[in-house]
Amino acid sequence: MSSISPRRPVNGKQVRADRTRALVIDETVRCVVEEGFGAASAKHITERAGVTWGVIQYHFGDRDGLLMAVVDKGFGNLLDKLRGMEPALGSTAGHARAELVVNAVADAFLSPTSIAALEILIATRSGRADPDQRHLLELFSTLTRLGRYIADGLEPDRADAVGNLIWTTLMGTMVAKMTVPGPVDVSRELRALTDVIATYVDEHRIT
Repeated sequence: MSSISPRRPVNGKQVRADRTRALVIDETVRCVVEEGFGAASAKHITERAGVTWGVIQYHFGDRDGLLMAVVDKGFGNLLDKLRGMEPALGSTAGHARAELVVNAVADAFLSPTSIAALEILIATRSGRADPDQRHLLELFSTLTRLGRYIADGLEPDRADAVGNLIWTTLMGTMVAKMTVPGPVDVSRELRALTDVIATYVDEHRIT
């Protein structure tokens, strides 16, 4: 997606400007999650956020710039949460480690901002430049690394398969959240995923 370069605040009103920028991003997230990407027109977003089109231009350049700001925030938060949990993995093992990773990844994936970011990427994929694929590449790399933590003691191909399983399962839960009206309870599925991973690791660990 091409976009006009946004102007940046250059005076002492930086704090207020940052709050306005955050407000617009958060309202765009709510719009996408509650009404779907199709409802996230420039006019509708400005109405929901209570700002003018000039404010959007000031902070983001145009609608595409705003949408990519949501994607940047969603995937940035997601990656920060996933990377932040890595130090805690050293004190766990077996089923406890699998449960820690699965639940932490699920919490990160299923946040409204993460879901909105994914929906935007899916909806704009035909007009997206190759550099914008970096979000998914970084996420996949992080999940592969986490999979190797869980699968400590497994051959590399089997360890990577664990990361891929987490990736595909959680992507599925995100899509369910995006498409199914009302609350979606995936706790049973997460418990099953944890049990499958723990059993797989126990069976295939190199002794």
